[in-house]
Amino acid sequence: MRFEPVQHDPRGPQPGAVTSTVPPLAVANGHPPQGGHPPQPAPAPVVTPPPPEAPPRRADFAVVRDLRRQLSERLTLWQRGREFTVEEEDVERARLAVTVVAEYADAVRRAGTPMPAGEERLLLDQVTAELVGLGRLQTLLVDTSIEEVHILGCDRVRITRHGGGVDWGEPIADSDAELVEILQAAARRAGATERSLSTSKPTLDLQLPDGSRLAAVFLVSQRPYAVIRKHNTLDVSLDDLAGARADLDEMIDPLLRDFLRASMRAGLNIMVAGLAGAGKTTVIRALMGEIPPDEPFVLLEESRELLPTQHGGRHRAVMSFEAREGHGERGLDGRPAGEVSIADLIPVSLRMGVLRIIVGEVRSREIVPMLQAMTTSRGSMCTIHARTPAGVGERIIELALSHGREMTVDQARRMAGNALDLIVYVTVEDETAIGGRKHRFVSHVEEVIGVGDGNRITTTAVFGPGPDGRAVPRHLPERIRDQLLRVGYDARLLSRWVEAGAGAWRRPRNSRLARR
Repeated sequence: MRFEPVQHDPRGPQPGAVTSTVPPLAVANGHPPQGGHPPQPAPAPVVTPPPPEAPPRRADFAVVRDLRRQLSERLTLWQRGREFTVEEEDVERARLAVTVVAEYADAVRRAGTPMPAGEERLLLDQVTAELVGLGRLQTLLVDTSIEEVHILGCDRVRITRHGGGVDWGEPIADSDAELVEILQAAARRAGATERSLSTSKPTLDLQLPDGSRLAAVFLVSQRPYAVIRKHNTLDVSLDDLAGARADLDEMIDPLLRDFLRASMRAGLNIMVAGLAGAGKTTVIRALMGEIPPDEPFVLLEESRELLPTQHGGRHRAVMSFEAREGHGERGLDGRPAGEVSIADLIPVSLRMGVLRIIVGEVRSREIVPMLQAMTTSRGSMCTIHARTPAGVGERIIELALSHGREMTVDQARRMAGNALDLIVYVTVEDETAIGGRKHRFVSHVEEVIGVGDGNRITTTAVFGPGPDGRAVPRHLPERIRDQLLRVGYDARLLSRWVEAGAGAWRRPRNSRLARR
């Protein structure tokens, strides 16, 4: 009888493999092994699942501050007597941060307390954030699922996530005083224009390094409060809003997309209106994407948030202006020394040789110079807060009257009727209270005809709410028709959609109310 040689795996027994103590030769001969008992089948191996990995523990911020101090000292030694660029400093800071945290982790391990990799990474993030002055705010900024954060004192952090989910986060600081220090550090790093949070200036409004918007207040409030509104859609196009991106709400349909695109080519003056958080900034970013890359234009903002990047992204000729807060004694005009407002910057913009002026938001007396600029420019845009589409005109008048005693209601209406071509209203419907989510979409596009009988602003609804509230074609444009024809857009293409009373929305709107 010929026996086959037994193959042995040089790697040894593998996980999950069945091993036996029975000599293979004896089994091959059909004889029982020594001892006379027939071979028994090997028991099934018991597979013990690995214990679940424990989540990283919350960082000890006393340790974080101590490591931050070490990192700062080493970075200062590296900088001394050396010429370096910002990029080189960032690289060295990151290298030193890894070194400092690794040394601490090694010391903890030698003391008999192993540090999990996840906890070490968390510690590294916290130390880096502390050095740049944002502290525990940094952990909120890097979380892409967050939409809005309300900081109600150091230990109450309410987080709103995309889709409407709400939860409460870890304390942002060990005390309210430390929270104020973090906010003050963020103000000092705000950028080109000076920002502060102090006894003489208890409010703060600025853009954070990731593009998020921060508003804060203290002293005049019971505790220091701050709100962070994250902008996770910094680079967006009209195609994206029309359903090209699955991660965004379908805010417009292809019919409205083509109409707005032609309106931008025709140089129409557009006002985007809606409630806070409706998506006005997202819409105006998409409209800005239709401006040719080499066309110069002026962008005016209280704090920068419209540009996709610090350098303007695809817009190589944009001139970005930011208002400046005053920090001195008030002059005869009641304004603090050094203040430069949007209203002050609009006349300067008109001398910059551009056709378009874009204002991030009109909220006060700057609406008058903005409307005056629109009467002498083409393709200008701005956003405004309004509860309803019908209330936009009254909101314009209300803000215009704050310009001064010389402004009258009739004058404000005539100014708006001459300056504006289109009013785009963005609706937000919040169904989170009944288990749904927030729905954001354009519901109205009004063509401004002028001032009619009774000195009222006359408009025509080119697009109005359809069966589900989203905009569908309603009427053909009148006053702007020739301007659209000159850029190749024939509004008569909307005729059959107007007759059908329907739009071309790609996805159904899943409203909880509709299901009920």
